This record gives sequence, structure tokens and C-alpha cells, in this order.
Amino acid sequence: MSAQVHILGPQFSTFVRSVCLACEEKGISYRYGLKPDGKEVEFKGPSHLALHPFGKIPALLHDDHVIFETTAICRYLDAAFPGPALQPADPVERAYVDEWSAALSCYVDQALVRNYLLEFAFPKGKDGSIRMDKVAEHQPAVLDMLGLLEHQLAGKPFICGEQYSMADAILTPMMDYLSGLPHAEELLAATPELKTWTERMQARDSGKQVLIARG
Repeated sequence: MSAQVHILGPQFSTFVRSVCLACEEKGISYRYGLKPDGKEVEFKGPSHLALHPFGKIPALLHDDHVIFETTAICRYLDAAFPGPALQPADPVERAYVDEWSAALSCYVDQALVRNYLLEFAFPKGKDGSIRMDKVAEHQPAVLDMLGLLEHQLAGKPFICGEQYSMADAILTPMMDYLSGLPHAEELLAATPELKTWTERMQARDSGKQVLIARG
């Protein structure tokens, strides 16, 4: 049976993985990669810009529709397909999920992924070495962000309360990669609830399917 949707982007991308998690949670069949119709999409080339005008990933292809930006994709999947809801019905609670999904995609991603994790994944030092000065420079902001997330959890099972939501799907791949760093125990020493949450997200059926082959 052919997949219901195609997710444009490589599987190692945190945001691609977030969309994969959303699909897994809702029972939506999917494919991913840069060959949605069997033909390679050149990154930032005309075919890519036709699907995402800012040349980013992911983009979602469903029937004749193309949706870009992770939060918009997750909201679309939640509305267009049956399965467990990724957003609460209550408008205030839904707004909390929306605000945290946006914040995770912007501020948290910048601190944890763009400024920190990518230094380990794609080192830019001489001879491909990790620039430890850059790691040291950005680690205080990482610890501050982890503390903020610990405060947000504050005894709740999920990032925005009692229900798994798209906010959890957005944060999970970031924390999965972070928890795989050699010094992860040090980073997470002051955030036990966040550490436990990460382990629970990794242990979910969706996590077992998506959070594979780090790096």
C-alpha cells in the first residue's frame, strides 16, 4: 500500500523526525526523503523552492497539497486525518500547545540544535574536529534552556499537560540527540524530570520507530 503522505527531508533532521512522530502517533502511513516522486529534489534548487519557498525542510506532500513549516504540518495532519488528537479541544489549552510548539521550533531549536548539537554532528574545526571553544561558548545557554523545560514540565507527564501533543513531537528529537552526547549525564544532572520525560518519549511506540540511527 502506498504511503498517505511524503515528508520532504532526510530522516536525521530533527524537524523531519517530529513530523514522522506525528504520523506515527496518528497512524498515518508516510515516506520521507528528497525523492517524493522518484526524482531527486536539489536542495535549495528550483524544485525545492517550489515546495518550500525558503528552501528549508520539512515540507509535507499530501495529494495535491504542499504544506511547509513543522508546526503547520502537525496541525494539518491533526485536522486532516483520524487518530489520537495532537492538540487539545479546549481553546486555551490548544493555545498553550501552539505557543510552546512555536517556541520549541524557534528559541529551543536555536539553543539546543543550531548553536550546539550541530557542532557535534557536523564539526567545522580544522580537520573536521569539534570546536570545543564553540561548545563551551554555547553550553550555558543550553543549560538555561534545559532548566526552562524542566520548569515547564513541573510534574506534568507531557510538555503541555496531561495529553501528548505536537509540542512533545517537536521537542523529542532534539532531546533524543542531546541525550546521546557523551556528556549527556552532566547536561541533564539538574533536570531529572526532563531526563525521565525524554526516556518515556524514546520508549513510546512512535519513538521506537522514528528515533533510530543517530547521526
